[in-house]
Amino acid sequence: MTRKQKRLAVIAGGMGFIATAVLLVLFAFSQSVAYFYMPGDLAKNPIGAGTLIRLGGLVGEGSIVRGEGTQVQFSVTDGSDAIKVRYNGILPDLFREGQGVVTEGKFEPGSDVFVADSVLAKHDERYMPKQVADRLKADGVWKGEEASQ
Repeated sequence: MTRKQKRLAVIAGGMGFIATAVLLVLFAFSQSVAYFYMPGDLAKNPIGAGTLIRLGGLVGEGSIVRGEGTQVQFSVTDGSDAIKVRYNGILPDLFREGQGVVTEGKFEPGSDVFVADSVLAKHDERYMPKQVADRLKADGVWKGEEASQ
């Protein structure tokens, strides 16, 4: 092998290694992506069980039911549709009825119950997650500043 061929072989090997690394990173990112949905979106286009998603909206009035230990069930609504959510864990301090919430998890196989792995609530009286606020404003449900006064 000449010097030029050795150099080309090293460059080709390096490019192959970089291409493989990029493909592995892209594959890993595609597996961890959680898409954001509102209850109305899921009523129109149901998601298969086992698909990791983010479900956002408002905690339904009178829907919080506490079970044994840290088990809790509640509904997430966008004003027109609601989805039952089951969560086992400690809820954020500001979690309450009528407040914005984003849950991340999967639908239970053979059921319409959403099993949440994490629950995020707003952190002060004027904050609403941007995606949730935009969708609720578009639907005419969330009033923004007037709602907190």
